[in-house]
Amino acid sequence: MSRIPELLHRTLFRTVSLLGPRAQGKVLHRYFDWWHRRPDPWSLATDAYERRKYRTTLDALPEGAYARILEVGCAEGVFTQTLAELWPDAVITGLDVSERALARARERGGGDGGRVRFVHADLLGHEERDPYDLVFCAETLYYVGRGDRLRRASERLRALLAPGGVLVLVHPWPEAERLHGFVDGDPTVTKVAERVERDASRPYAISVYRAGSSRPTEVVRPAIDGDITSK
Repeated sequence: MSRIPELLHRTLFRTVSLLGPRAQGKVLHRYFDWWHRRPDPWSLATDAYERRKYRTTLDALPEGAYARILEVGCAEGVFTQTLAELWPDAVITGLDVSERALARARERGGGDGGRVRFVHADLLGHEERDPYDLVFCAETLYYVGRGDRLRRASERLRALLAPGGVLVLVHPWPEAERLHGFVDGDPTVTKVAERVERDASRPYAISVYRAGSSRPTEVVRPAIDGDITSK
């Protein structure tokens, strides 16, 4: 999404977040069904920026045998399909508020033997008995609003993790500092890595957390000119 349309898009959803939770949820469901009136409206399957972001996100992952994986805000399942290919034995869930997007995701994910499922729900409304080993939440938290709503969404993400499970948050930089703030302050998880990609068109941060971990954080922040600094 180019800069001006994105600013208008984000302004709209800041306004929507002023509504009560139920009204906000209805608006989000209807808007994203309308947004997906045509296939792949964000060009997630073809845009070079998005494809590069997927690769960078996967590169940031700790090695592990992830048996249960959740993608929050999966849209039409482009990244979900990549996860299914990389972890062919994992049970994978894609979560989204748009039933229209999920219908396309199910078409895309055909032939997976039933181990990939797509659920029509928002983050706070997703009930799951078994926790996940790996949870992705990308380009989503700015839709939930500020303050208490962001706090509850962050707590829900943490609650979905199995012991030792990994949570990956990906959001625009520097707004990610605010959006990831409640998870940063949660004593039950530890940030084990962070990478800031100062892309010329749209910088973003990838923050990786592990439930119950006490390992130090690795921070990698490429400068605009491509130099990499770490601490």
